[in-house]
Amino acid sequence: MKKINIFFKNNFFSKKNNALLTVVGVGPGDPNYLTMAAIKAIRKSKVVFYPVSGFDKESFSMKIVKKYLRFKKKMPIIFPMGRKDHNPQEIWKKAAEIIVENITSHKKVVLLCLGDTSIFASSSYIVNEIKENYPQVKINLIPGISSVSLAAALGEFQLINQGETLEILECPDNLDDLINSIKDKKNCVLAIMKVGKRWQSVKKVLKANNILDKAVLAVNLGMENQFIDKASKNNSDEIPYFSLLLIRI
Repeated sequence: MKKINIFFKNNFFSKKNNALLTVVGVGPGDPNYLTMAAIKAIRKSKVVFYPVSGFDKESFSMKIVKKYLRFKKKMPIIFPMGRKDHNPQEIWKKAAEIIVENITSHKKVVLLCLGDTSIFASSSYIVNEIKENYPQVKINLIPGISSVSLAAALGEFQLINQGETLEILECPDNLDDLINSIKDKKNCVLAIMKVGKRWQSVKKVLKANNILDKAVLAVNLGMENQFIDKASKNNSDEIPYFSLLLIRI
């Protein structure tokens, strides 16, 4: 890490600082939802970093941008994804170091982010590491279409009206936390993300609070097997990790 900082001191402080990391939001799954800004940044890049849950695992973000990766150096980064056999802080620290090493080679570097760069984006941990330890590196964030926005559009669900509030939260493991999130809410829309294995428990809570019929469930948005309909119509015991609920209370 010290060696990299010395490089910056000797090279980037003596002339125009062109050390730049571009974090690209690639949307929820369908390449048709890629923005022009995202495509332009990827095309200009020399090195593309992308998240995986393991080196033998498929990367959803890479599938989305596949047609734009010709002649690019492609480098995976293992994201913890809730795994308990990894130290998240060490992963973010190492990822930041590797990314900066590539930037110091005067290469145009892109880090892919599934969905949007500002909503539960794991890439933000890497960005924070770089800001803290490599302040010479400029960060450019390119937003992507979020799964929340896409779910609202496909489900013909008005995401927020005048006089309402919108709360976006990760589905809690503790049902009491979910109950408290719903309790005493008025004129509020809840977007509950990453429902996944908690679905049956969540469904019981929604039913007990008489809001199951008001909820829209979106699963695997932008993918071939996407599902979006009233939550009451889904009778599965479990649903995939990439799932969310929209509820007007």
